[in-house]
Amino acid sequence: MISAFRKALGTAALCGAALWATSEVRAETSYRLASFDQLDGWAQDDHEKALGAFLETCRDLKASDWQSLCALAQQQPPSAARSFFELFFRPVLIEDGKQALFTGYFEPELRGSRYRGGRYQYPVYKMPAEARRAGTWLTRRQILTSGVMEGRGLEIAWVDDPVELFFLQIQGSGRIRLPDGRVIRVGYGGANGHNYRSIGQELVRRGIYNAHQVSAQVIQNWVKRNPAAGRELLFHNPTYVFFREVTGVKSSKGPLGAMNRSITAMRSVAIDPSYTPLGAPVWVEKDGARHVRQLMIAQDTGSAIKGAQRADIFIGTGNQAGQEAGKLRDPGRMFVLLPIQRAYALLPEDL
Repeated sequence: MISAFRKALGTAALCGAALWATSEVRAETSYRLASFDQLDGWAQDDHEKALGAFLETCRDLKASDWQSLCALAQQQPPSAARSFFELFFRPVLIEDGKQALFTGYFEPELRGSRYRGGRYQYPVYKMPAEARRAGTWLTRRQILTSGVMEGRGLEIAWVDDPVELFFLQIQGSGRIRLPDGRVIRVGYGGANGHNYRSIGQELVRRGIYNAHQVSAQVIQNWVKRNPAAGRELLFHNPTYVFFREVTGVKSSKGPLGAMNRSITAMRSVAIDPSYTPLGAPVWVEKDGARHVRQLMIAQDTGSAIKGAQRADIFIGTGNQAGQEAGKLRDPGRMFVLLPIQRAYALLPEDL
């Protein structure tokens, strides 16, 4: 998100109770305690940056042990960040029998205008009231060709590229840079209720590309080279995401995650809250072309992020971040750092 329409899940529970929310999850899941010296690269990380990301959201955690740890975190000098995590948390490897998978997501930045004209012909819509009431509403094709949205003042802005707008919908949030240099931030405002269908998989099905060749950039270039067929390709996905304008977030901050707080590039990760509590620190060991060994914070969710060892790393804002995020699909492993008593409570009773 990357993750397919990642904001579709909305905000999940903010406390650690989500970790063992159902007996079904508990029955299929194994928990193994680790020591910090078993975490590859732990001593070399910049723990101060991780502590800063943790402080963005820890005040929203409701459980008393998390609140106590958040209060302690606010008192730590930067030099004590590593010892703070080592003193009050224990790493837990949570597994559900599935292979670990790390992907990436980013915050797009599009070119746009408050008004239609010239190159700016593609509307970024707010959600109409009847779509919100309906649950499942019109398809993407119907929304964009029937005229149902026109003349109602639902446009937040107009952008210059329909494919970039399509991928903005997949990411669920982004920035629109106006001609005068000002920036509008938009966040997920709702969807039409249809199931997501991958246009990348459709290109593979048609024999245009092999699976390993498909990326956001490849799709974008193909649609631009084939405007009529490209428009039809985008209609293959019936899902349509609406937006809301986001105010009160500094331009220097990242977009809002599932906890309605700004997320941090390379320090925030989207997880499955059925296994990992939102707000918890997670130690990421991502392999692949670019190895990552960093402490991150679980501050987001995504509709494609399912499983104990499934995570989506927030790469950052803009085209370069988008290119990097689009290539990221790597194995590894992830440890959740839990308050000490919670960590030990997960272990089998016979240990």
